[in-house]
Amino acid sequence: MTMKGLIIETPPLDVYEQMAADETLCETLPAPYVLRFYNWKEPGVTFGYSQRRKAVGEAVAAAGSPITAIVRRPTGGGIVFHESDLTFSFIFHSPGVYFEPGKIYERLHRSINAEYARLGLSFDLLSEKTKDYAVNDPVMNCFSKPVDKDILYNGKKVLGGALRKLGDYMLYQASFQAPDARANGSLHRNAMIKALGGEFGLEWEAAAMAPAALAKTAGTAASKYRTPAWNERI
Repeated sequence: MTMKGLIIETPPLDVYEQMAADETLCETLPAPYVLRFYNWKEPGVTFGYSQRRKAVGEAVAAAGSPITAIVRRPTGGGIVFHESDLTFSFIFHSPGVYFEPGKIYERLHRSINAEYARLGLSFDLLSEKTKDYAVNDPVMNCFSKPVDKDILYNGKKVLGGALRKLGDYMLYQASFQAPDARANGSLHRNAMIKALGGEFGLEWEAAAMAPAALAKTAGTAASKYRTPAWNERI
C-alpha cells in the first residue's frame, strides 16, 4: 500500500526563510510526508539548536567565511555552510514517545546509500561511536567532524542531517555536500526522492508552497529566525 508524499517547491529563500519554511510545513502538514529541496537566494550558515551563538560566530570567522547570514536551526547538529550543497528537509510520520535518533539516521541514510549503490556510486555509512554536538563543544563543524551514521565518500563526509521530534512527526534537515551537489542537482534530487519514497512506500506528488504558507513563512522568519532572541538564546 502506497501513501501520499508531497514534494514542495518554493521560490528562492534566504537562510532565515528556509528555517521558517520548514517550521511552517511542520505546523500546516500539507501531507503526512513532505520533502522540500531548498531553493537558495544566497549563501547562509546554519548551526545547531544547542550551540552557543558567540562561539559559532568565532568559528565562522576563523574559517575565513564572509557569510553574515547565520541562523540557529530548530534541529540539532553542528555548523553547516550552505554555499554549494544540496539542502533538503523531510517531514515524516513518526508516532510514539521515544526519540531514537541513531535508529532514524540509520534508516534514512541506509536507504540513500542503497539508492546510490543502484546508481553505481559507493558511499559508506559511518558506524562508530562518536562525540555528539553539544553546548560544551559548540564550534563543531558538521562536515569537518563526521559523527555516527553520517554518509562518507572516500573518507570525507558528504551527507549529514539533524532531527527534531514534533509530536507524532519528525523533521529531518539535511545537507549533501558532494562536489557536484548543485551542478548535478537533478541526479542527486532524484536519488533522494527515490530513496525516501521507496523506504516509506510513498507515491510522490509535486506542488508549489501555498500562498498562505509562504506568507506565514515570511512572518515567522521576521518574528523568530531573524531575531537575536532566537539566534542568541545561548
